[in-house]
Amino acid sequence: MGRPLLYVPPSGGLFLVTTRTVHGRFLLRPGMQLNALAAGVLGRAQRRHEVEIHAAVVLSNHYHLLISVRDAEQLASFMCFFNGNLARKAGRLYDWKERFWGRRYRATLVSEEPEAQIDRLRYVLAQGCKEGLVGSPLDWPGLTCAPALLEGQDLQGVWDNRTRRFLALKANKQLDDTEFQEQESVVFSPLPCWQDLEPVAYQNRIRNLVQGITEETVEMHAERGTQPLGAENIRRQQPHSHPNRPARSPAPRFHGIAKAVLRAILEAYREFVEAYRAAAEQLRRGEQGVSFPEGCFPPRLPFVPPLRPG
Repeated sequence: MGRPLLYVPPSGGLFLVTTRTVHGRFLLRPGMQLNALAAGVLGRAQRRHEVEIHAAVVLSNHYHLLISVRDAEQLASFMCFFNGNLARKAGRLYDWKERFWGRRYRATLVSEEPEAQIDRLRYVLAQGCKEGLVGSPLDWPGLTCAPALLEGQDLQGVWDNRTRRFLALKANKQLDDTEFQEQESVVFSPLPCWQDLEPVAYQNRIRNLVQGITEETVEMHAERGTQPLGAENIRRQQPHSHPNRPARSPAPRFHGIAKAVLRAILEAYREFVEAYRAAAEQLRRGEQGVSFPEGCFPPRLPFVPPLRPG
Protein backbone atom coordinates (compact mmCIF):
# COMPACT_ATOMS: atom_id res chain seq x y z
CA MET A 1 0.00 0.00 0.00
CA GLY A 2 1.44 3.37 -1.05
CA ARG A 3 1.92 6.34 1.19
CA PRO A 4 -1.11 8.71 1.14
CA LEU A 5 -0.56 11.96 -0.74
CA LEU A 6 0.42 14.83 1.52
CA TYR A 7 -2.49 17.27 1.44
CA VAL A 8 -2.49 20.74 3.00
CA PRO A 9 -5.52 23.02 2.46
CA PRO A 10 -4.80 26.10 0.30
CA SER A 11 -4.92 28.37 3.37
CA GLY A 12 -2.57 26.13 5.37
CA GLY A 13 -3.44 23.80 8.21
CA LEU A 14 -2.86 22.42 11.68
CA PHE A 15 -1.24 18.96 11.80
CA LEU A 16 -0.52 16.34 14.41
CA VAL A 17 2.79 14.77 13.35
CA THR A 18 3.99 11.43 14.69
CA THR A 19 7.12 9.39 13.99
CA ARG A 20 8.09 6.10 15.66
CA THR A 21 11.49 4.50 16.05
CA VAL A 22 12.33 1.25 14.29
CA HIS A 23 10.82 -1.77 16.11
CA GLY A 24 9.62 0.66 18.79
CA ARG A 25 13.11 0.73 20.30
CA PHE A 26 13.76 3.20 23.12
CA LEU A 27 16.18 5.22 21.00
CA LEU A 28 14.67 8.46 22.32
CA ARG A 29 14.99 7.48 25.96
CA PRO A 30 14.84 10.61 28.15
CA GLY A 31 18.06 11.99 29.56
CA MET A 32 19.72 15.37 29.94
CA GLN A 33 21.72 14.99 26.74
CA LEU A 34 18.89 13.58 24.65
CA ASN A 35 16.46 16.23 25.88
CA ALA A 36 18.89 19.04 25.07
CA LEU A 37 19.75 17.77 21.59
CA ALA A 38 16.09 17.04 20.72
CA ALA A 39 15.10 20.57 21.74
CA GLY A 40 18.10 21.93 19.83
CA VAL A 41 17.17 20.11 16.64
CA LEU A 42 13.52 21.14 16.96
CA GLY A 43 14.47 24.76 17.61
CA ARG A 44 16.80 24.92 14.63
CA ALA A 45 14.25 23.21 12.37
CA GLN A 46 11.66 25.78 13.45
CA ARG A 47 14.02 28.69 12.88
CA ARG A 48 15.09 27.46 9.42
CA HIS A 49 11.62 26.62 8.15
CA GLU A 50 9.43 29.09 10.10
CA VAL A 51 6.92 26.52 11.28
CA GLU A 52 4.52 27.39 14.09
CA ILE A 53 4.81 24.87 16.92
CA HIS A 54 1.92 24.59 19.36
CA ALA A 55 2.94 21.51 21.35
CA ALA A 56 5.65 18.85 21.39
CA VAL A 57 6.53 15.75 23.38
CA VAL A 58 9.25 13.15 22.83
CA LEU A 59 8.56 9.69 24.27
CA SER A 60 11.10 6.88 24.47
CA ASN A 61 10.15 5.39 21.10
CA HIS A 62 8.10 8.06 19.31
CA TYR A 63 7.20 11.73 19.37
CA HIS A 64 4.27 14.01 18.64
CA LEU A 65 4.29 17.55 17.27
CA LEU A 66 1.29 19.82 16.89
CA ILE A 67 2.25 22.35 14.22
CA SER A 68 0.78 24.80 11.72
CA VAL A 69 2.17 25.03 8.18
CA ARG A 70 1.34 27.13 5.14
CA ASP A 71 1.80 24.36 2.55
CA ALA A 72 3.09 20.85 1.91
CA GLU A 73 6.54 22.05 0.88
CA GLN A 74 7.11 23.77 4.23
CA LEU A 75 5.90 20.70 6.12
CA ALA A 76 8.08 18.31 4.10
CA SER A 77 11.21 20.47 4.41
CA PHE A 78 10.73 20.93 8.14
CA MET A 79 10.19 17.23 8.77
CA CYS A 80 13.14 16.21 6.57
CA PHE A 81 15.44 18.45 8.59
CA PHE A 82 14.02 17.47 11.98
CA ASN A 83 13.83 13.71 11.49
CA GLY A 84 17.17 13.47 9.71
CA ASN A 85 19.11 15.44 12.31
CA LEU A 86 17.35 13.92 15.32
CA ALA A 87 18.08 10.41 14.03
CA ARG A 88 21.76 11.19 13.47
CA LYS A 89 22.30 12.92 16.81
CA ALA A 90 20.29 10.47 18.92
CA GLY A 91 21.84 7.52 17.08
CA ARG A 92 25.30 8.88 17.80
CA LEU A 93 24.41 9.45 21.47
CA TYR A 94 23.06 5.93 21.98
CA ASP A 95 25.46 4.15 19.61
CA TRP A 96 22.78 3.07 17.12
CA LYS A 97 24.11 2.70 13.56
CA GLU A 98 21.14 1.07 11.84
CA ARG A 99 17.95 2.56 10.48
CA PHE A 100 16.46 4.84 13.13
CA TRP A 101 12.81 5.45 12.19
CA GLY A 102 10.35 2.64 11.58
CA ARG A 103 8.69 4.48 8.70
CA ARG A 104 8.18 8.00 7.40
CA TYR A 105 6.37 10.51 9.57
CA ARG A 106 2.59 10.62 9.71
CA ALA A 107 1.03 14.08 9.44
CA THR A 108 -2.70 14.15 10.18
CA LEU A 109 -4.72 17.24 9.37
CA VAL A 110 -6.74 18.71 12.26
CA SER A 111 -9.94 20.55 11.40
CA GLU A 112 -10.53 24.21 12.23
CA GLU A 113 -13.05 23.23 14.91
CA PRO A 114 -11.92 24.52 18.33
CA GLU A 115 -12.97 21.23 19.95
CA ALA A 116 -10.77 19.24 17.57
CA GLN A 117 -7.75 21.47 18.12
CA ILE A 118 -8.10 21.42 21.90
CA ASP A 119 -8.58 17.65 21.85
CA ARG A 120 -5.29 17.17 19.96
CA LEU A 121 -3.46 19.52 22.33
CA ARG A 122 -4.80 17.54 25.25
CA TYR A 123 -3.71 14.34 23.54
CA VAL A 124 -0.12 15.59 23.26
CA LEU A 125 -0.09 16.77 26.87
CA ALA A 126 -1.42 13.40 28.07
CA GLN A 127 1.47 11.43 26.58
CA GLY A 128 3.21 9.40 29.27
CA CYS A 129 0.17 9.63 31.55
CA LYS A 130 -2.29 7.58 29.54
CA GLU A 131 0.33 4.82 29.17
CA GLY A 132 0.78 4.64 32.95
CA LEU A 133 4.35 5.91 32.86
CA VAL A 134 3.97 9.10 34.93
CA GLY A 135 1.28 10.63 37.11
CA SER A 136 1.21 14.09 35.55
CA PRO A 137 2.29 15.72 32.25
CA LEU A 138 4.77 17.71 34.34
CA ASP A 139 6.43 14.49 35.56
CA TRP A 140 7.57 13.29 32.13
CA PRO A 141 11.42 13.28 32.24
CA GLY A 142 11.85 13.77 28.52
CA LEU A 143 11.25 16.71 26.22
CA THR A 144 7.75 18.05 26.79
CA CYS A 145 6.04 21.35 26.14
CA ALA A 146 3.93 21.24 29.32
CA PRO A 147 6.17 23.33 31.65
CA ALA A 148 6.95 25.86 28.92
CA LEU A 149 3.28 26.33 28.02
CA LEU A 150 2.30 26.75 31.66
CA GLU A 151 4.98 29.39 32.21
CA GLY A 152 4.69 31.07 28.81
CA GLN A 153 8.35 30.42 28.03
CA ASP A 154 10.43 29.02 25.20
CA LEU A 155 12.03 25.57 25.37
CA GLN A 156 15.82 25.71 25.43
CA GLY A 157 18.07 23.26 23.61
CA VAL A 158 21.56 22.79 22.23
CA TRP A 159 22.71 22.30 18.63
CA ASP A 160 25.98 20.40 18.37
CA ASN A 161 27.68 21.91 15.32
CA ARG A 162 29.36 18.90 13.71
CA THR A 163 30.66 20.98 10.81
CA ARG A 164 32.68 23.17 13.16
CA ARG A 165 33.95 20.04 14.91
CA PHE A 166 35.15 18.59 11.62
CA LEU A 167 36.87 21.81 10.56
CA ALA A 168 38.56 22.15 13.95
CA LEU A 169 39.76 18.54 13.78
CA LYS A 170 41.02 19.06 10.25
CA ALA A 171 42.96 22.14 11.36
CA ASN A 172 44.31 20.31 14.42
CA LYS A 173 42.69 22.83 16.74
CA GLN A 174 42.16 21.84 20.37
CA LEU A 175 38.80 23.27 21.41
CA ASP A 176 36.50 22.56 24.31
CA ASP A 177 33.20 20.80 23.61
CA THR A 178 31.31 23.95 24.56
CA GLU A 179 32.90 25.70 21.55
CA PHE A 180 30.72 23.61 19.26
CA GLN A 181 27.45 23.98 21.16
CA GLU A 182 24.98 26.57 19.93
CA GLN A 183 21.87 27.54 21.85
CA GLU A 184 18.50 27.07 20.17
CA SER A 185 14.99 27.88 21.39
CA VAL A 186 11.64 26.30 20.57
CA VAL A 187 9.00 29.02 20.46
CA PHE A 188 5.45 27.86 21.15
CA SER A 189 2.45 29.59 19.58
CA PRO A 190 -1.13 29.43 20.86
CA LEU A 191 -3.56 27.12 19.11
CA PRO A 192 -5.24 28.80 16.14
CA CYS A 193 -8.57 28.73 18.00
CA TRP A 194 -6.96 30.40 21.05
CA GLN A 195 -4.65 32.83 19.29
CA ASP A 196 -6.66 35.86 20.47
CA LEU A 197 -6.31 34.96 24.15
CA GLU A 198 -4.07 36.99 26.42
CA PRO A 199 -0.97 35.07 27.58
CA VAL A 200 -2.27 34.65 31.14
CA ALA A 201 -5.63 33.38 29.88
CA TYR A 202 -3.88 30.92 27.56
CA GLN A 203 -1.71 29.62 30.41
CA ASN A 204 -4.85 29.14 32.51
CA ARG A 205 -6.39 27.04 29.73
CA ILE A 206 -3.25 24.91 29.65
CA ARG A 207 -3.30 24.60 33.44
CA ASN A 208 -6.88 23.34 33.33
CA LEU A 209 -5.94 20.73 30.72
CA VAL A 210 -2.93 19.55 32.75
CA GLN A 211 -4.99 19.37 35.94
CA GLY A 212 -7.71 17.37 34.21
CA ILE A 213 -5.17 14.91 32.79
CA THR A 214 -3.56 14.49 36.21
CA GLU A 215 -6.89 13.80 37.89
CA GLU A 216 -7.86 11.25 35.24
CA THR A 217 -4.49 9.53 35.65
CA VAL A 218 -4.99 9.24 39.42
CA GLU A 219 -8.45 7.73 38.84
CA MET A 220 -7.07 5.30 36.25
CA HIS A 221 -4.43 3.94 38.63
CA ALA A 222 -6.93 3.78 41.49
CA GLU A 223 -9.27 1.64 39.37
CA ARG A 224 -6.44 -0.65 38.24
CA GLY A 225 -4.64 -0.79 41.57
CA THR A 226 -1.39 0.29 39.90
CA GLN A 227 1.25 2.98 40.21
CA PRO A 228 3.03 5.01 37.50
CA LEU A 229 6.30 3.50 36.31
CA GLY A 230 8.10 6.68 37.37
CA ALA A 231 10.78 8.89 35.88
CA GLU A 232 13.74 6.96 37.31
CA ASN A 233 12.59 3.65 35.84
CA ILE A 234 12.01 5.34 32.50
CA ARG A 235 15.56 6.68 32.50
CA ARG A 236 16.89 3.17 33.23
CA GLN A 237 15.48 1.75 29.99
CA GLN A 238 18.08 0.41 27.59
CA PRO A 239 17.93 2.47 24.37
CA HIS A 240 18.34 -0.59 22.13
CA SER A 241 15.53 -2.49 23.86
CA HIS A 242 11.93 -2.47 22.73
CA PRO A 243 8.55 -3.50 24.18
CA ASN A 244 7.39 -7.05 23.47
CA ARG A 245 4.11 -5.76 22.11
CA PRO A 246 4.31 -2.10 21.05
CA ALA A 247 1.03 -0.30 21.60
CA ARG A 248 -0.37 0.66 18.22
CA SER A 249 -3.78 1.91 17.14
CA PRO A 250 -5.02 2.82 13.66
CA ALA A 251 -4.50 6.51 12.92
CA PRO A 252 -7.49 8.39 11.49
CA ARG A 253 -7.07 10.10 8.15
CA PHE A 254 -8.17 13.42 9.67
CA HIS A 255 -8.95 14.74 13.14
CA GLY A 256 -12.31 16.42 13.55
CA ILE A 257 -15.51 16.41 15.58
CA ALA A 258 -18.55 17.06 13.39
CA LYS A 259 -19.26 14.48 10.70
CA ALA A 260 -20.11 17.23 8.21
CA VAL A 261 -16.70 18.82 8.74
CA LEU A 262 -14.90 15.51 8.28
CA ARG A 263 -16.92 14.80 5.12
CA ALA A 264 -15.96 18.20 3.70
CA ILE A 265 -12.27 17.59 4.38
CA LEU A 266 -12.47 14.11 2.88
CA GLU A 267 -14.20 15.44 -0.23
CA ALA A 268 -11.53 18.11 -0.71
CA TYR A 269 -8.84 15.48 -0.27
CA ARG A 270 -10.48 13.14 -2.80
CA GLU A 271 -10.70 15.92 -5.38
CA PHE A 272 -7.01 16.65 -4.78
CA VAL A 273 -6.07 12.98 -5.21
CA GLU A 274 -8.20 12.56 -8.35
CA ALA A 275 -6.66 15.64 -9.95
CA TYR A 276 -3.17 14.44 -9.06
CA ARG A 277 -3.76 10.94 -10.44
CA ALA A 278 -5.25 12.32 -13.66
CA ALA A 279 -2.24 14.60 -14.17
CA ALA A 280 0.18 11.78 -13.34
CA GLU A 281 -1.49 9.56 -15.94
CA GLN A 282 -1.15 12.30 -18.56
CA LEU A 283 2.53 12.64 -17.65
CA ARG A 284 3.06 8.88 -18.04
CA ARG A 285 1.57 9.05 -21.52
CA GLY A 286 4.18 11.65 -22.44
CA GLU A 287 1.81 14.61 -22.74
CA GLN A 288 3.29 18.09 -22.52
CA GLY A 289 2.14 20.98 -20.31
CA VAL A 290 0.46 18.75 -17.72
CA SER A 291 -1.20 20.75 -14.94
CA PHE A 292 -0.97 19.28 -11.43
CA PRO A 293 -3.15 20.48 -8.54
CA GLU A 294 -1.83 23.30 -6.37
CA GLY A 295 0.10 22.33 -3.27
CA CYS A 296 1.47 18.99 -4.51
CA PHE A 297 4.77 17.36 -5.41
CA PRO A 298 4.48 16.12 -9.03
CA PRO A 299 6.64 13.11 -9.98
CA ARG A 300 10.17 14.37 -10.73
CA LEU A 301 8.89 17.96 -11.05
CA PRO A 302 9.10 21.01 -8.76
CA PHE A 303 6.54 21.62 -6.03
CA VAL A 304 3.37 23.38 -7.24
CA PRO A 305 2.72 26.21 -4.77
CA PRO A 306 -0.85 27.12 -3.86
CA LEU A 307 -2.19 30.43 -5.12
CA ARG A 308 -2.85 32.88 -2.32
CA PRO A 309 -5.22 35.86 -2.43
CA GLY A 310 -3.65 39.30 -2.60
